[in-house]
Amino acid sequence: MIIQIIGLPGAGKTALATVLASKINAIHFNADDVRSDLCKDLGFSPEDRIEQARRLGALARLTSKQGYITVVDFVCPTDETRLAFGKPDILVWVDRIKEGRFADTNSMWQKPEADLHIVDGLTVEQEVELVINTFNLYDWRKPTTLMLGRYQPWHEGHQALLEKAYERTEQVVVGVRDTQGTSEKDPLSYQEVVEFISNNGVSKPFTVKFPNITNIVYGRDVGYKIEQIDLGAEVHAISATQKRKELGI
Repeated sequence: MIIQIIGLPGAGKTALATVLASKINAIHFNADDVRSDLCKDLGFSPEDRIEQARRLGALARLTSKQGYITVVDFVCPTDETRLAFGKPDILVWVDRIKEGRFADTNSMWQKPEADLHIVDGLTVEQEVELVINTFNLYDWRKPTTLMLGRYQPWHEGHQALLEKAYERTEQVVVGVRDTQGTSEKDPLSYQEVVEFISNNGVSKPFTVKFPNITNIVYGRDVGYKIEQIDLGAEVHAISATQKRKELGI
């Protein structure tokens, strides 16, 4: 996922992007930081602005393809620079000010068609909550229930457990143990497991690749509880081995 945050210089893009990236555990690219190294050969001509946007878009796509949420904040003032960047999954326009500190940028600014338009009047924390709630992003600091398993494949029993997990907290993370090839019972890759999860049921949990966890230990009063949920004999009897046979995997 790529989240692009644009607006005039001084509008508050970086403040929003920094806090948002921290809360949703994203990689954050700030245009000034990128200009100081990767793009130090570029100036602020229209052509250089387009090239800066293209490079930032390429960086964002590279990290997004690796499974990371990527937040990019920069001015991106024109339709041409936005086209050069590429279409993000979410475009946020921070519109707190009517003019920035650079006259040339003000004169070329073109209003974008944004997924979210943020105007003056909110604190940075309120803006972050607005972005998270509008696009159903996962806040890594909110109470969350964890399901951890192999899910080879994900089946009705797992889905039933997921619904119970949502009764505990609003957010659920499904930790998928990376066990492909460790036994005959583990033919599926992480991405294949995620596809099974995405294609079953209404609830779409946040999935995270885990190492092949075989032991969980804890000390006293760790701040969370480990709970076994009885789903009934019929659900507990569902066999992943039988499911693999039925699916031909």
